[in-house]
Amino acid sequence: MVLNLPVVLRTLGGLLLFLAAALLLPALVGWIYAEPAAWGFVWAAGIAGALGGGAWAALGVPGREEVGAREGFAIVGLSWIALSAIGALPFVLGGVLPSYTNAFFETMSGFTTTGATILGGAHTPGIEAIPRAFHFWRSLAHWMGGMGIIVLTLAVLPILGVGGMQLFQAEVPGPSADKLTPRVRETAKRLWLLYVGITAIEVVLLLPAMSLFDAVNHAFATMATGGFSPEGGSVGDYDSAYVDGVITVFMFLAGMNFALHYRMLRGEPLTAVRDTEFRAYVAILAGGTALLVGATWEPTVALLPGEGAETAYTSLATAVRYAVFQVVAIVTTTGFGTADYELWAPLASGLLFLLFFCGGMAGSTGGGMKVVRHVLLGKTAYREIRQLVHPKAILPIRLNDTVVDRTTIDNILSFVVLYFGLLFAGTLAVSAMGLDLWSAFTAVLSCIGNIGPAFGSVGPTDNYAHIPMLGKWLLAFLMVAGRLEIYTVLILFAPAFWRR
Repeated sequence: MVLNLPVVLRTLGGLLLFLAAALLLPALVGWIYAEPAAWGFVWAAGIAGALGGGAWAALGVPGREEVGAREGFAIVGLSWIALSAIGALPFVLGGVLPSYTNAFFETMSGFTTTGATILGGAHTPGIEAIPRAFHFWRSLAHWMGGMGIIVLTLAVLPILGVGGMQLFQAEVPGPSADKLTPRVRETAKRLWLLYVGITAIEVVLLLPAMSLFDAVNHAFATMATGGFSPEGGSVGDYDSAYVDGVITVFMFLAGMNFALHYRMLRGEPLTAVRDTEFRAYVAILAGGTALLVGATWEPTVALLPGEGAETAYTSLATAVRYAVFQVVAIVTTTGFGTADYELWAPLASGLLFLLFFCGGMAGSTGGGMKVVRHVLLGKTAYREIRQLVHPKAILPIRLNDTVVDRTTIDNILSFVVLYFGLLFAGTLAVSAMGLDLWSAFTAVLSCIGNIGPAFGSVGPTDNYAHIPMLGKWLLAFLMVAGRLEIYTVLILFAPAFWRR
């Protein structure tokens, strides 16, 4: 069956109209703070509206037509690229980032909730120097991309016809979409209402320690597990144990499967405790925190060979505070920072590097490989060992007392192969552009895992501004590939996808 291109283009037109409306929100913020550069949002909204309206005028308004699997992949993959391309225009039109490459990188980093930034480089303004309207746009892009642009549109606009499930499954991160109800639009609405509610609670809790503007920006970035902050030193600039604690709790909640949130609020409080992936998620966070405390607390660091004792914390409470924040920030792929972890003992850096491969739960706003894949890979490896001992035994793999079919296991194995294939290929490409191997490898790993900060020249106190133009385009591609679980993007490059 050939791809129904008119359906794809009509739906993209509707998404561009939605983007036009969203761009007026930072324009309003710019008007409140009397920032002339905010006119860039008005012009960009006009361009998005003209393109979306033109598509509808030429092809008609989307009807109640079925969106098949091909159309679903095309709409999701192309929409994220198109919305980032238009969403980058305010930076250029407002004169904040004259380079469109930098603007696109920053916007794609926002929508994909990566949090990698080019701001603060030799030829780019510092984070604190850009107008507030652009801070708000960076955070808003996070927030919309966190739960998913398509999921948001399914929830509030009836423009995607009755094939919403294909779009939902193509965008929601994880090996399978955990549906709350059989009706995908109802599912999208409930997910977004929950998302909005938790975000609002975080804003209220942050208000005692920061302004309303900063609270909204940090809440948007936290719940989306994005990591953009209006402060150059990220959350660490507030130097507040209260702020660290609030954001840590909400990063933890954002890294959970939102279906669990919904079921717990509906009167099933033990749902999370019974969930295998959630227990593994908590175990990774607890184990990582314990090890990192040992690698940053002075009495234990003194027992380790090598450097790091001079940057260790004398107080156990301080070590716990910084360790738990950094572990949760990395595992959930939020990327906020309260300290320069590259100055810690080598054990601490090594531990955080390993956590880069983890990711949040499936169905969360977190990026990365996802905890459930690690759980099922571990069960698969254990099953193979048992199979060697009992060759004739039938040993099914179970998750939450449900047998996992072979197709799901094969999908996970294929995903891991593609993930590491892109990681290694990207590392070679970026290192060929002048970056040292360690910086290139961790930059690619951070972008494909939607984490943000990395190591080396792209560490927590550095940025991506020095990476060559071609490298930024490659890393932006890896961001969207990682956010959409690789398959949704790579399938667009298959010739068979575009023909019968």
